Amino acid sequence: MKFNLIKTDCLSKARAGILETDHGEIETPIFMPVASKGYVKTVPIHEINKISKIILGNTYHLYLQPGIEVFHKAGGIHSFMSWNESILTDSGGFQIFSMRKLNKITEDGVIFKSIINGSYHFFSPEKSMEIQRFIGGDIIMAFDDCTPFPCSHQEAKKSLEKTHLWLKKCCSYLQKNPEIYNYKQSFFPIVQGSIYPDLRRFSAEEICLLEAEGYAIGGLSLGEEKEQTHNITDLLTDILPKKKPRYLMGVGNPVDILEGISLGIDMFDCVIPTRNGRHGMLFTWKGIMNIKNKKWEKDFSCLDEFGNSCVDQLYSKSYVRHLFLSRDNLAKEIASIHNLSFYSNLIKQARVHIMHDQFYSWKKSVIPLLKERL
Repeated sequence: MKFNLIKTDCLSKARAGILETDHGEIETPIFMPVASKGYVKTVPIHEINKISKIILGNTYHLYLQPGIEVFHKAGGIHSFMSWNESILTDSGGFQIFSMRKLNKITEDGVIFKSIINGSYHFFSPEKSMEIQRFIGGDIIMAFDDCTPFPCSHQEAKKSLEKTHLWLKKCCSYLQKNPEIYNYKQSFFPIVQGSIYPDLRRFSAEEICLLEAEGYAIGGLSLGEEKEQTHNITDLLTDILPKKKPRYLMGVGNPVDILEGISLGIDMFDCVIPTRNGRHGMLFTWKGIMNIKNKKWEKDFSCLDEFGNSCVDQLYSKSYVRHLFLSRDNLAKEIASIHNLSFYSNLIKQARVHIMHDQFYSWKKSVIPLLKERL
């Protein structure tokens, strides 16, 4: 993997670059649509091809179904999905720890119960790396202990110690077990430490010693104040290497993404555009629209006059509202495509303004519009 940092905004830490894997080039900053189970819910893969050059899969879900034997037989996730661009796979840590009350966490890993059939499984750092080798993502993530929020400093410190111990085990496994398919996989460690600056600083400084190809920030946007999210992100982007990509995991809504970009983040993922879209919430350049509201019943204007997706000019607000009230799956598809396209367009506009040293002023002007409720 190569990362070429092209430009940094003159009034913020916003960056524009090019990330290159064996499956192609990706302009950064970038938002990655979430395909946890090997698909983006309700959106055909050929539509995702129009929107993004990289998507995100999840080790936990893909291990449970269809399973690593299927991926091995298919020649990896790219062939299995008919997706020729890049893929990042999360380690499954967040999904396991989000259900931590149902799981047993040990120093060696986690025993958890399948959400599909109730069977029991064990994930260790080595097992997560093995599964990610078989899945075959271009970028693979460390298996970490995602610290819950809220938690005490002592609890966060203990969790962080486990994350760093597991990180060493991940690295050891990868060194001994090369890629299965004929392309390179790049490994990203994850900074943890909850909302505590001293723990976050320590974690970042420790993982920087690995000289990895990229770095991720986990354990944020879990319920803490926005200011805490921004302060921790700001702290970490001052520590993490300037010439390596930074990935802020699980963030967020359009405003959060712009704030993250301004603090020096290059990569984002979140289920918000598709999940909210499936419930009728659309993000537009004029604000947030609940398409199921009665006010759109006789509005025959296009879905989004400033949108650039295949659905924005084709369908009216009235018609899409009708689809939602009829509970037709086409409604979810249209809304998801629209939201993902909006996110993609937002990121591209941010990049253009970074390249012209106009990002800071542009961000200040556009954020109030993005917060509007239509």
